[in-house]
Amino acid sequence: MNAIGLTYEVLVSETIPLALPDLLPDGDARTWAPVSTTLILGRDEAVLVDPPLTAAQADVVAERVQASGRKLTYIFSTHAHGDHWFSAASIAERFPGAQVVATASTIEQMHRAAQTRAGFWDRILPGQIPDSPVTGTAVEELGNRILLEGHELRVIEVGHSDTDDTSVLHVPDLDLVVAGDVVYDGVHQYLVESRDGGLDAWRHAIDVVEALGARNIVAGHKNRNHDDDAERQIFGTRRYLDDAEELLKVEPTAQGFYEAMAQRYPDHLNRSSLWGSGQALYAGHS
Repeated sequence: MNAIGLTYEVLVSETIPLALPDLLPDGDARTWAPVSTTLILGRDEAVLVDPPLTAAQADVVAERVQASGRKLTYIFSTHAHGDHWFSAASIAERFPGAQVVATASTIEQMHRAAQTRAGFWDRILPGQIPDSPVTGTAVEELGNRILLEGHELRVIEVGHSDTDDTSVLHVPDLDLVVAGDVVYDGVHQYLVESRDGGLDAWRHAIDVVEALGARNIVAGHKNRNHDDDAERQIFGTRRYLDDAEELLKVEPTAQGFYEAMAQRYPDHLNRSSLWGSGQALYAGHS
């Protein structure tokens, strides 16, 4: 334990296969991206950020919380994509007293996501996702902050990133931002919701995170072998958006976009996200 009484751990749930018949243009199977869950630890209590997607992933996270010996007080989700909250209620059941929280706008989006679960999530991951009732309390009721043994964890709304109504958790005493999907690290970015000004809105969200001045960032989707250096991750996330925007202007097809981005980012994980992004961005193109 360090002098300020707080530490953090990042638990990365690796890529998992999807029950989709179509393959990527290079012949690989479809997968879901690695997902980051952050455990912020005090001396006696802990806060969990972005609980994962499947029951198996949630088991691993819950076992780590149990092994920490801390009392889990809060479970916070940065946004309403199911891979950042579907297991929140099931994890909370294992730790009496743990309160699920998110911003009011994120909770509204969670209700919408829950309505689409059967048509999307349960189709691509049949039988793998736990019951996911929307149980979150609006963090505004806590003053847009979570207290962990007297340390302030600040919830900051940033608007659109890879989806609407997203937020980040700033932990000044750890010089840390848990950035959800505002920042990616070594994983292809989900651009499905980036049409009609979405790229610029995402850039604005990155600006908000950068202005916090933290040295460390936990990206919502990351390569587990990378460190948490903020400057490197912010630069990489911005560059990916810039490259995508550039290629959208010159590549006439989704496959051409996919191949050009894959060539620029040969070491990025989960090309399945890249292919899904291309299909969405080029939808309706002749």
